Amino acid sequence: MLRQIVGHHLLIITLSSAVLVSYLGNSRLWDRDEPRNAGCAAEMLARGDWVVPVFNGELRTAKPVLLYWLIMSAYAVFGLNEFAARFPSALLGIGTVLATYHIGKRLFNPQVGLWSALLLTTSLMFNVASRAATPDASLLFFSTLALLVFAHVSFPRFPARPSMIVLMYGLMGLGVLAKGPVGVVLPMAVIGMFLLIDRLPSAQTLKESGPRPEPRSVELPLLRLVEFAAMLVRPFAPLHFLKTLWVMWPLTAIGTVLAVSLPWYAWVQYRTDGQWVREFLLVENIRRAATPMENHHGTPLFYPVALLVGFFPASVFIGATLTNAVCAIRKRDAWSQAYIFLFCWVGVFVFIFTLAQTKLPSYVTPTHPALALLAGSFFYQWTRGEFELSRWRGRIVMTCLAAVGIGLAVAVYFVGQRFLPGERWLWTVGLTLPIGAAICLVCIEFQRRTAAAAVFVTTGMVFCATVFGYGATRVDRYQEVDRLLAARNLRTDHPRLASYRCLEPSWVFYCNQRIHEFGGDSRGVLQFLRADADNLVITTDRHLAELQAEHSRDIQVLAEVPYFMKKDRLVLLGRRKGSGLDF
Repeated sequence: MLRQIVGHHLLIITLSSAVLVSYLGNSRLWDRDEPRNAGCAAEMLARGDWVVPVFNGELRTAKPVLLYWLIMSAYAVFGLNEFAARFPSALLGIGTVLATYHIGKRLFNPQVGLWSALLLTTSLMFNVASRAATPDASLLFFSTLALLVFAHVSFPRFPARPSMIVLMYGLMGLGVLAKGPVGVVLPMAVIGMFLLIDRLPSAQTLKESGPRPEPRSVELPLLRLVEFAAMLVRPFAPLHFLKTLWVMWPLTAIGTVLAVSLPWYAWVQYRTDGQWVREFLLVENIRRAATPMENHHGTPLFYPVALLVGFFPASVFIGATLTNAVCAIRKRDAWSQAYIFLFCWVGVFVFIFTLAQTKLPSYVTPTHPALALLAGSFFYQWTRGEFELSRWRGRIVMTCLAAVGIGLAVAVYFVGQRFLPGERWLWTVGLTLPIGAAICLVCIEFQRRTAAAAVFVTTGMVFCATVFGYGATRVDRYQEVDRLLAARNLRTDHPRLASYRCLEPSWVFYCNQRIHEFGGDSRGVLQFLRADADNLVITTDRHLAELQAEHSRDIQVLAEVPYFMKKDRLVLLGRRKGSGLDF
């Protein structure tokens, strides 16, 4: 057994590293979140300040400090570059894959854990989180690790040793340092929901006080509706709810989470006179929950669709995966308790974020380990012949997989013609899927289930490595703003930059200096250029026309490049030499 587990670890680390770390630093930081986080860490490191997050010379209240600490540490080892900025996320991603393996090993068996870990590595949104300089990987890792501790000590029964409960809540405290209150609220809600269900009395939901006549056919639907409503409400009976809450050791939870996270929050509160904590809680938490910020809104179906897309390609098996789990729960077999826990994990995240008005696909990425465990259990039972996937169903699934790949290839081809001229072969990134689907289908037809599952996982890994490695590197070649920024040094040795009606965070990161942003203040731009010959302005050709309408003789275009993935062009402006300066 030990030899098998060691082999599983080596395989998981090797494959997940190949997928998540390959080409990690080959592309520039992608606007908008990556350069903000990486730039904030760079500015904090330059100032020697490990407390107050600052980006572009302004207080950054979007996220807590843990990600910046990790990136600053990576900068100290690898230098100030893209690889260092993304390395902590990749490392935490590998850790999440290993944690998923151990949850599967605890809830099911080592083989389910292995399938689950490999399937998680193929997930699109998990790859995005693990390859980007964002706090998503941190929240995902610490949430998964806390739920691993819960799974380890709670099956068959919670609570367990106090030291393990303190460890579980301590990990949630690190989640609070990674992304705020959601780092503790959501994992606790998952645990609480599971315990509310698991601790219910074994009696039937609706008890009959005595014999009663069989309901008439017209009454049957209404009776079933009442029974279903009672089943949903029953876990939330006040006394049962309070007893379950007390079993979760709430005082220990509060004390442990505060012990881990409060020192930094109190320190930044003091250093910024309360501004950071006030803006973070009011804007980034309360306002995001109450109103759709930055036009990020959606219908109640937003997150179910986001899970299908984000968990692709394994989401093509979603029907069989859910059928397998639901049947196990109905039969009350040995794994039914584990399936209920995983459904609580997914359901709580989706339900809470559906209530929130601001919606982003990344919000539900922490459910992907649970989805991978559900899919891993199905793969294990399917390959052993314990779940029958008919040939016609297998054909439909593989046809869907191939269709997505072909659709992606066509879309990339036409988008490339518009925005990426010269990339004649980029569309081939989608061909991995139909090729893999064809091989899987042959294996299914000949009842080679284990081979089909292995080919599917391999296809997913190759697809992710191709998209986020080769594809991202080729697309990155068209981010030409570095030529624009290089032109600033041809004019002066000490340039000072500003922007007019456009500003990308990546410009700040790669300039390694503050860029003042003029909104619609054209007069302010002209005064800025007039003040010093070292002052330069970045804008677009469309907005340049507004400035040239009255002052064309005083403004000089120093450089011009395409605006990445947009119709406009970026221009670098300076004061024309010999101008009268009377704007």
